[in-house]
Amino acid sequence: MDDVNPLSDAEDATLVVRAADGDVRAFEVLARRHGPLMRVYAAKMLGSTLESDDVVQESFLTAWRRLSDLETPARFRPWVTQIITRRALDRIRSRRHHDDVDAVDPAADAVRSPERIVEARLQLDAVWEALDKLPEDQRRCWLLRETAGYSYQEIGEALGLPTSTVRGLLARARRFLLQEMEAWR
Repeated sequence: MDDVNPLSDAEDATLVVRAADGDVRAFEVLARRHGPLMRVYAAKMLGSTLESDDVVQESFLTAWRRLSDLETPARFRPWVTQIITRRALDRIRSRRHHDDVDAVDPAADAVRSPERIVEARLQLDAVWEALDKLPEDQRRCWLLRETAGYSYQEIGEALGLPTSTVRGLLARARRFLLQEMEAWR
């Protein structure tokens, strides 16, 4: 595939219509655009990144097959989120009947050692404390960029801000967070 996909700047509605007509590349752009946020969402629901990848992949396959069911192409993201929610809930329900935690007791690897887990949690707590100190617009821009993978333009559209303002807010947020997190380097 080319490094630059001419469809990458297209709006969701345009990509959905093209994908519904069988354009695989258009659907690929949609999956790349929304996949990171959907993985985070599924991981939060399931408590597992391993399962979340499966749920997201299954959900995007379902979305591909059922694109013609989507009445409002511009609402692709909420529609896929609903599919992921249903899949994740199905996974959670199926765990109740099949998972026997007492039967499985694998040894923890070094990455999962108690010391490493505590350190990671403390570091995460420090990040959240630092984020809480940011002004609201900076925090929202940073979260959309760093956790959801939004572009500057998408952040601007979501928050009703010019792209230049988004760039400035992100620069200030990053500078502040670097200072706050210096002890964790």
